Amino acid sequence: MASVLNKDTAFENIPSIKAKTLRINLNPDIYGTFAEIGAGQETARHFFRAGGSSGTIAKAMSAYDKDFSDAIYGIEPDGRYVTQSRLKRMLEYEMQLTEERISRQKHPDRLFFSYANTVATIDFAKKFKGHGWIGIRFQLDPNQKEWDEIVIHIRFRQNEARLQQETLGILGVNLIYGAFYKYDQPRKLLRYLYDHIDKDTIEIDMINFSGPNFKNVDNRLMSLQLIKNDMTDAVMFGPDGNNLLPAAILYKKNILALRGSFRPVTKVNLDMFQKSYDIFVREQTVDINNTIVIFEITLSNLKASGEIDEQDFMDRAELLCSLGHTVMISKFREYYKLVEYFNNYTKSRIGLTMGVNNLVEVFDEKYYRHLSGGILEAFGKLFFKDLKVYLYPMKDEETGQIMTSNNVKVHPRMKELYKFFKYNGKVMDIIDYDPEILHIFSRDVLKKIINKDDGWEAELPEGIAEIIKEKDLFTKKLVKAEENK
Repeated sequence: MASVLNKDTAFENIPSIKAKTLRINLNPDIYGTFAEIGAGQETARHFFRAGGSSGTIAKAMSAYDKDFSDAIYGIEPDGRYVTQSRLKRMLEYEMQLTEERISRQKHPDRLFFSYANTVATIDFAKKFKGHGWIGIRFQLDPNQKEWDEIVIHIRFRQNEARLQQETLGILGVNLIYGAFYKYDQPRKLLRYLYDHIDKDTIEIDMINFSGPNFKNVDNRLMSLQLIKNDMTDAVMFGPDGNNLLPAAILYKKNILALRGSFRPVTKVNLDMFQKSYDIFVREQTVDINNTIVIFEITLSNLKASGEIDEQDFMDRAELLCSLGHTVMISKFREYYKLVEYFNNYTKSRIGLTMGVNNLVEVFDEKYYRHLSGGILEAFGKLFFKDLKVYLYPMKDEETGQIMTSNNVKVHPRMKELYKFFKYNGKVMDIIDYDPEILHIFSRDVLKKIINKDDGWEAELPEGIAEIIKEKDLFTKKLVKAEENK
């Protein structure tokens, strides 16, 4: 294994940016290219200034002109440049050139890398703060056949292009340094991306690890770290377990969101989804081909029993992904914050599927005391846009009464407000529900699973019980490796 893999505890105490670049420059094996578009050559600049860069930098370039960029990397089908697809093309092209032009016979121990970013900084009107894609493709062994890769998406929060450029340069150094010296501790690598960067200056809302040295990294768990470390407010991942960029998935889409614990996902959850979806796509303004369904879990739900149990999170994710659903983890305890988030990316129809007990909470004043305008301010944000609530009934366990929007019990002070929204068509009952499953609650099913009781299998969607048994879900604790400490 090459010398890059030797540990150096002296660098554990947050080395300076110059120290990081110098350590890389003085390593005779690390060698690669920098391709930066949209915010100057800020990352490469740090390596040039540190000294000894000729031993690290094979090439540094910026293809700012679109025609030049297209001639080098090809034309994107959607005509956009600040995209993950563009970044991937850049990484692949630059690495291919390095392999072609640097002789392995002359440099048998070289560890090649290609670093790239494609970025849009803040515009002159300061209306759009800017965002970008950053990535590195690299190897940790010169004989490595498959490349390792780290790709992240960022959102700028600073109001000056110069400051955004400087932040981007530091972030790039942290990423390259982490790739070579913290690859075996991905959680630490993630945290160290913010070395010498204030968290309120930049948001990381997506990260994906791939390659042979990350084969044991679950990107869904990395998504969770972004939330836990206050790097972003919401993350998403698809059925394949790979993290998704929320902006790309939600952009101009009709959105139907179903919030729950999904611990485990039950027949009720799927009935809520299917019946509300059937209503949603029949709405006049909804194009079924431009609609996304989100199964959302709040961070507060994951913390229901104290600290976040990551194995428990993974078990829920495993089941939802197996059913082919897109999952969002958010910090939005209140529904109006979730809707505000969606409204950042779409002006199309938004639907919220919820049970009666959730609706009662929505009309509980205690959740809005921190707002100067109280519940009226929250409801202005919640119902201002093109939004509807699809209400799934609940069976009162004591009386057997079916609770709907017509007999739901909200606080007396909220009755008139509730009537206003209900009779203005903002709350719609799901009427073709399955009455045979109203007795099913996730918490009860979970108890049966833990206690090894009989009969819980029939309360879950087809195939879910088999997955729970086969993988021993909800009954084991996550084994923490050294990297997770």
